[in-house]
Amino acid sequence: MAADSMEIDDSLYSRQRYVLGDSAMHQMAQSSVFLSGMGGLGIEMAKNIVLAGVKAVTLHDTKQCETWDLGSNFFIRQEDVLSQRRRVEAVCPRVAELNPYVHVDMSSSALADNTDLSFLGKYQCVILTEARLSLQKRVNEFCHSQRPPIRDNPGVVTCMDNQPHGLQTGQSVVFREVNGMVEVNGTTQPVSVLSPYSFAIGDTSQLQPYAHGGFFVMVKTPKTYRFETMERQLCDPQVLTPDFSKPEAPLQIHAAMLALDTFQEQHSRLPNTGCLQDAEVLLKLTEEAPVNTELVRCLSRTARGTLPPLAAAVGGLASQEVLKAITGKFAPLQQWFYLDAIEVVKPLQSVSAEEFFPRGDRYDGLRACIGESMCVELHKLRVFMVGCGAIGCEMLKNFALLGVGLAKSSGEVVVDPDLIEKSNLNRQFLFRPHHIQKPKSTTAAEATHDINPDLQVDAHLNKVCPATESIYNDSFYSRLNLVVTALDNVEARRYVDSRCLSNQRPLLDSGTMGTKGHTEIIVPNLTESYNSHRDPPEEEIPFCTLKSFPSVIEHTIQWARDKFENLFVHKPSMYNSFWQTHSSADVVLQRMQAGESLEGAFQVIKLLSKRPSQWEHCITIARLKFEKYFKRKALQLLHSFPLDTRLKDGSLFWQSPKRPPAPFDFDLNDSLHFTFIVSTARLFAGIYNISYSEKDLSEEAVTRVLSDVKIPEYRPSEKVKTNEAAKKPDSMKMPLSSEEEREAITQLEQAIATDSRLQVSPLQFEKDDDSNGHVDFVTSASALRARMYAIEPADRLKTKRIAGKIIPAIATATAAVAGLVALELIKVVGGYEFESFKNWHIRNSLISLSHFYLIQHLLFFYFPGMMDFTLSDFMNAVREKYGIEPTMVVHGVKMLYVPVMPGHSKRLKLTMQKLIKPSVDRRYVDLTVSFAPEADGDDDLPGPPVRYFFSRNGETP
Repeated sequence: MAADSMEIDDSLYSRQRYVLGDSAMHQMAQSSVFLSGMGGLGIEMAKNIVLAGVKAVTLHDTKQCETWDLGSNFFIRQEDVLSQRRRVEAVCPRVAELNPYVHVDMSSSALADNTDLSFLGKYQCVILTEARLSLQKRVNEFCHSQRPPIRDNPGVVTCMDNQPHGLQTGQSVVFREVNGMVEVNGTTQPVSVLSPYSFAIGDTSQLQPYAHGGFFVMVKTPKTYRFETMERQLCDPQVLTPDFSKPEAPLQIHAAMLALDTFQEQHSRLPNTGCLQDAEVLLKLTEEAPVNTELVRCLSRTARGTLPPLAAAVGGLASQEVLKAITGKFAPLQQWFYLDAIEVVKPLQSVSAEEFFPRGDRYDGLRACIGESMCVELHKLRVFMVGCGAIGCEMLKNFALLGVGLAKSSGEVVVDPDLIEKSNLNRQFLFRPHHIQKPKSTTAAEATHDINPDLQVDAHLNKVCPATESIYNDSFYSRLNLVVTALDNVEARRYVDSRCLSNQRPLLDSGTMGTKGHTEIIVPNLTESYNSHRDPPEEEIPFCTLKSFPSVIEHTIQWARDKFENLFVHKPSMYNSFWQTHSSADVVLQRMQAGESLEGAFQVIKLLSKRPSQWEHCITIARLKFEKYFKRKALQLLHSFPLDTRLKDGSLFWQSPKRPPAPFDFDLNDSLHFTFIVSTARLFAGIYNISYSEKDLSEEAVTRVLSDVKIPEYRPSEKVKTNEAAKKPDSMKMPLSSEEEREAITQLEQAIATDSRLQVSPLQFEKDDDSNGHVDFVTSASALRARMYAIEPADRLKTKRIAGKIIPAIATATAAVAGLVALELIKVVGGYEFESFKNWHIRNSLISLSHFYLIQHLLFFYFPGMMDFTLSDFMNAVREKYGIEPTMVVHGVKMLYVPVMPGHSKRLKLTMQKLIKPSVDRRYVDLTVSFAPEADGDDDLPGPPVRYFFSRNGETP
């Protein structure tokens, strides 16, 4: 998005636009940011802000590249250290590569207590990292003195996605289409929530009686946030509590950090790693505050270190605050936010101080935090990462900085079958424009190798699914230490979780949607599995609503999307399938002439009889479709159900949410009509491989063709189709009229005579190609149907998101979530106690980090079977070993034992070998055993999976 033209490059920013909106995007395109400090945290923020698309960023730093930096700054290379380049010089061109629309420059001027700060006046946001508290206070005072103040734009309060109305007391709504109580239409009403299903809007006793119907739209009320100066907040801090399991932590960290700054002021350095004397000095500086002594000692020991995942997490969250300040979008955090990862730092008394001493390599900063032994464990890891999109790229960066997988027997196996698209570049920072249409996994592996040349990354282009279990089999999982998912759909997560569960491997899962994000840590025999909980299924739009009674724009968009599938995917595919079964047109002709009825022939013959052979025919078909969809269907519905139709109880048939359609005539001067005709014609031309030129798409050319189109006279049908009748499959055998038979025979004869190809080219809906006309068709068809039903239409951007099921995404949330996952990875590798693990949640740009408490004590039962082990023996063993009463035994979709099924009682005497019938090389099967509930009347409860081994001697596997 160029600031001068203010045009948004949707091919690059499409996912982010759905998060921020165009107004915020334009605001960013006019904003400049100053960012000081090119350490681990600073480079994380630089990456995120440049990807977001501000106008300009000035990177500031005065330090030279050191070996230490290689462990935290992913844009510094070994050659930069050897040549003693300045950090800002090394990273500036690499940051600039991330986004061609952002001007990135650098500064290495001194920024000290006596620096004239007037140059900061041209920036809309100023960010300090690695700055002393005295400088922070000066810059803070300067920013507050500006008019308007830097980083003090108003924010917008967004509603939470609660069900069903999602409102909160204090919000406001606007009512529309209320019948009877018409006075409320168009008025803004404050909301007082009474329950999740009801809310009050004030006194309506003097209004007309309510009749029926009505919609409400929440009004997003702007709210101005004011921040106190740092000087005042240092003494009386307002802190957020992200982790309610330790509510005292933020204030204690605040006091400890102030003490650390005082230590620096007094000694002109940070405390030395492992120095007990420095720790005691720092502890003494906190005497006036009730601070946990272990926390202070931990801070002293690690102050010189850098924990890359923590830098990623804080960098993502802080970058989001920058975007809020620039755009006024979302509520900002007030005022202090502290995020700690103290759980990963083992107490000094449990390890020797030498563990944390520097060794002159790139891992010194990490070593100061977690110790040498843990670094070595990370180096030995073998990780399987499924997915290499936005989260995957961030995770690979974290792996590189942590040194995850350096030995030849270790490393990362990265799997992703997708190719890089331009829209990926906005979030997937390892990719550049010249990588477009290259595989994600191999490209990401190469880019990660640039960050850390010692990393072992094995990139695969496969999909992880049942079809590839011969590759990713039990032997493959047995060589892994853990699995990381970076996926964008639930079903894939469920499958990977099932494989991890059956192979007893830890799984680290995460995901984002807009500014929301989550992580879930799944450790065998410690936490519940991903499949242990399920979200309620998404409600499908009723068929009759889509067909005849849409009431909201989502209905018309789905209708248009369904039309695309039916016209340009399903029917052409069915047509091809018919001719693959009946490959000879001569044979089909002979069988039809003999009066034989062929499966699917009716629809095929209809398509064949109407098959266009040139561009003009495609225009004609599009015009007839317009007449059918936006005039005749409405006329027929109103003929079947006139406006005064009443139900049996006397109420009107056409009352909210039902809306009567209003048919309209075709008007070529209406741009929406024209777009529908042209986009529909283009799609038909694509199916039938008909060429056309740009000249053919002109209004003049299209008008000339349309002037010759004959529209048949409309005659309403007296028969009303039921929903079930409308759903009858097209492939049913249906008799043809004599006229249709003659037309079909003629078409077949012509096809034979001209040697015409009977195959066509079905389309696949592609949302990210603006030149193919797919989104144009859905947008125009949806908007026309919305107009017909008096529904407010959606613009192209919203239609594209809904029709394409696009998940809104932004780099800031992705970076934060990946960092949080990597923190948990360290805990998994270190074998930490259950209490140290966390599930993390970011919701609507507000941070909510929480422990998880659900434990599934028994994730997997192991049963060493014997050749003569019967089903009864198996159930008795379950009963005796685990104290539960088994009621059902299921293998996949095969029910081995269900008491209510006829004949199943006889199965108790059969051997497991005979019941399951495993292949010769099958060592085990996974069974599901249900057990009796605690109370009568409750449903049987599904138990943990049971792995039953086929063993000759009954040895434990």
